[in-house]
Amino acid sequence: MAAPSTTSPSASRRAYEHVRRGLLDGTLADGELLSEGAVATAVGVSRTPVREAFLQLEAEGLLALYPKRGALVLPVTAREAREMFAARALVEADALRTILARPEDPALVPGLRAILDDQRRLHGAGDLVASAEADRRLHRAWVAAADNAVLLRFFDGLRDRQERMTVAMMRRGGVRPERLIEEHAAIVDAVELRDADLAVRLVGEHLAAARVAAADD
Repeated sequence: MAAPSTTSPSASRRAYEHVRRGLLDGTLADGELLSEGAVATAVGVSRTPVREAFLQLEAEGLLALYPKRGALVLPVTAREAREMFAARALVEADALRTILARPEDPALVPGLRAILDDQRRLHGAGDLVASAEADRRLHRAWVAAADNAVLLRFFDGLRDRQERMTVAMMRRGGVRPERLIEEHAAIVDAVELRDADLAVRLVGEHLAAARVAAADD
């Protein structure tokens, strides 16, 4: 049987997930130059799938490629953090008002509470990256529920930058994970009460606090 090709989607995916995890958990620092060879050795693949992974991460705004030198880890600037949280506040406020103006979806609140429980569990396990991913999934859930494909694509395009900032803020003490979870619980309670004004106010305050914490980092 022939050996599997190192250019298979699984090889590229393994390289992508390896680098992405390092970017999110802080193993790969801002300004660090990554080489295809080093990543290929770490993952156990050839350079081709690493190159493909680098291209994807560049498209997501996490790396800058320099031919024959490698890939530079791009920092999240204070301005980018401010602009991202401001944009998210607009998108999420619109999503919450939309879903709470419609007939109640009986699956929405149980789904939100399930993600919130998952975030609590992951925080208790000390996995900051997975906890940040659950944080993003919770916010995404009410954006997705609004059923606006354009806004959901925009929100999804911010995925890794969001998670990276959340992990960095938690790691540096800019925000306490317990506080994030408490704020999330209050937003979900407001959704359950079908109080759009309260839900929008709470998510705005939540994202404004995160914007300040990110700028302080």
